[in-house]
Amino acid sequence: STSLKGLLSHVYETPSISDLRCLLLTNRQPFGPVSLIWPGLYIGDESMARDKGLLADLGITHVVNCADGPHRINTGAQFYSDMSISYCGVEASDHPQFDLSQYFCSTASFIKAALSQNGKVLVHCAMGVSRSGALVLAFLMMCENLTLTDAIIAVRLNRDICPNSGFLEQLRALDNQLKR
Repeated sequence: STSLKGLLSHVYETPSISDLRCLLLTNRQPFGPVSLIWPGLYIGDESMARDKGLLADLGITHVVNCADGPHRINTGAQFYSDMSISYCGVEASDHPQFDLSQYFCSTASFIKAALSQNGKVLVHCAMGVSRSGALVLAFLMMCENLTLTDAIIAVRLNRDICPNSGFLEQLRALDNQLKR
């Protein structure tokens, strides 16, 4: 007897980079500094990450800075020390050659732990488009069992994201790995 999941995994194929680009670039909508992507999970930009009033208004309890570091968005845990916010810094550069996949597991675990405690998580980079988008897609694939296609569709309901081509390749590899 073959399981339904087994049958379906033979039907789904990880899309090509060009198909993923089409999915990401079709019907683009303007978006603001922050968007609710999944229950308790937000993607935002640098201005959102620095707006403590808005973070408090949204009830943000956890921040993932995907552009951490002295030469990027240097907020860090110290920046939020006057708030009860748990901080996760990812020193990623938005270049196709950068290996973002090294952070997929740790970031997904941080987000999952936060959400399981009824926390609210802001995942941000400079624009809230490439690095943060890629790490949220990885979370949805690893922790919510979505395919890469379904994760992109879920995020795109509320925010335009566009991970760079290198990040898309890393997400394709993750998608193929998770299918097994």
